[in-house]
Amino acid sequence: MASFRVQGNQFLYEDKPITILSGAIHYFRVIPGYWKDRLLKLKACGFNTVETYVAWNMHEPQEGKFCFTGMADIVAFIEIAAELELHVIVRPSPYICAEWEFGGMPAWLLAEDGMRLRCYDELFLSKVDAYYDVLLPMLKPLLCTNGGPIIAMQIENEYGSYGNDLKYLEHIKESMISRGMDVLLFTSDGPEDFMLQGGMIPGVLETVNFGSRTEEAFNSLKQVQPDKPLMCMEYWNGWFDHWNKPHHTRDAQEAVQVFEDMLNAGGSVNFYMFHGGTNFGFYNGANNHGKYEPTVTSYDYDSPLTEWGDITEKYVLLRELIAKHFGTALMPLPEPVRKMGYGDVQMKPVAPLFDVLPLLSTPVQRACPEPMEKLGQDYGFILYTTKVSGPRLNCSLVLQEVHDRALVFLDGEYKGVIERWDPQPIEFDVPEGGADLRILVENMGRTNYGPYLRDYKGITEGVRLGFQFLFDWTIHSLPLHNIAQLEQAPAAEERVQDINGPTFYQGSFHIEQESNIADTFLALEGWTKGIVFVNGFNLGRYWEAGPQKTLYVPGPLLRTGANEIVVFELHGAKTLQVTLQDTPDLG
Repeated sequence: MASFRVQGNQFLYEDKPITILSGAIHYFRVIPGYWKDRLLKLKACGFNTVETYVAWNMHEPQEGKFCFTGMADIVAFIEIAAELELHVIVRPSPYICAEWEFGGMPAWLLAEDGMRLRCYDELFLSKVDAYYDVLLPMLKPLLCTNGGPIIAMQIENEYGSYGNDLKYLEHIKESMISRGMDVLLFTSDGPEDFMLQGGMIPGVLETVNFGSRTEEAFNSLKQVQPDKPLMCMEYWNGWFDHWNKPHHTRDAQEAVQVFEDMLNAGGSVNFYMFHGGTNFGFYNGANNHGKYEPTVTSYDYDSPLTEWGDITEKYVLLRELIAKHFGTALMPLPEPVRKMGYGDVQMKPVAPLFDVLPLLSTPVQRACPEPMEKLGQDYGFILYTTKVSGPRLNCSLVLQEVHDRALVFLDGEYKGVIERWDPQPIEFDVPEGGADLRILVENMGRTNYGPYLRDYKGITEGVRLGFQFLFDWTIHSLPLHNIAQLEQAPAAEERVQDINGPTFYQGSFHIEQESNIADTFLALEGWTKGIVFVNGFNLGRYWEAGPQKTLYVPGPLLRTGANEIVVFELHGAKTLQVTLQDTPDLG
């Protein structure tokens, strides 16, 4: 057993003053085979603590069906941290933000009519409590009060930026305490007055999140919480990227200077992020401050450790500063992870999407084009099909509203794309006898921050030609959780000249021996937009819009012998090859 507590303006561990030097590493953004490597590099930089969110949607992907294996094995991640003698801060809030899909909340919450999120709504809280009934007993043996490494836990995340329901915060607090969470509990909020006022409750330590102006932020915290330790729970030392926007970097010297300001003020710090990792699969989130902006696949964040685990100038400067400030010796650095370029891989068409619908989805009939959540779907794509009567001239197709990006086909002919952030109607004529209208919608990530969290996916209201709503829809859910069914698809190669719509492509490369397995980066020059699977693992999205130009392929995903690449391309490729190279390009 060990104690971690607050006494006056100090943190005490085993009754001795301690400065928390923490770095955020999200287990769910890192391949398990690299957890130890990343944690070792955190420790070698001079940090004494690792912090992680807990992503509810990873652990309860379907209501009542839980997952704590593979990348969701939070217990194994914490146990590795304990082996390395790192303290652990856990943030198991029902909501985590984190630029993660729906702020970590599971999509099935949106299927519940009338549920209110992140407030004292009994229906919402019943779902949270059921999740905590499973999660928190797994964490209890890992608390420092039971001899484990967890020294503190968060009850909600930046709640003052969202609401002011203190009764809700009290419920989350009591839910944790009643399930044995007897370590230090805290909240974290931005330094604005309304944020701190809306996010604080008695008996829970408040911490503050910021990326600059240390004195100003810490003074704001002191005003609402005098005579308690100063802690920046999220020091934003880098930033994340959106599609169609520039890649973010931050000057290393300037970032380390802000950290030194915190140390000189007597503060404790959690670097957000120390190692960002990757939004594999469909787990990237999105922002919406009046305009929807989806986050890219990479979560490099310009962190001290890159997305692929390399040390940076920021890391080196941090390590030197920590050693100097605390008078500690520098630990040896772990070896860098190897990278390898495997060269060009030729890709062949497996099948156009519309040819393999029976393999991938069982259709349902609805009067209106229901959103994904009402059909029990979480991520991926959804296809809406209806018959339009004709002839009609100068039709204007309006999607009311599309979340997030729709490809439109009339009798199989591509007519254009309607995007949520610029929802321009599409004009076309319907021939005599009518035509089949198909609308393929991509869920590009649910909003993870702010007032627009209730982010249904697909077509959320209806489809119109002019002012006339269209009814009687056939709907195919396409979550693409398992693409193994494509093995049953008839050969499509001979029809390559006819393929210009959403199509699956397949290629493979060979690794002779285990010693040649290494990290690599997949470049898709000449491809437009889609997702990539390597040996059945969903690497995430690519898009020529950038800024990101390569996808990170961790070595543990590869194997000796044949390695399969499947690309689901939405629009078409200029050249049917991809390249596996030893260098990344994040823009």
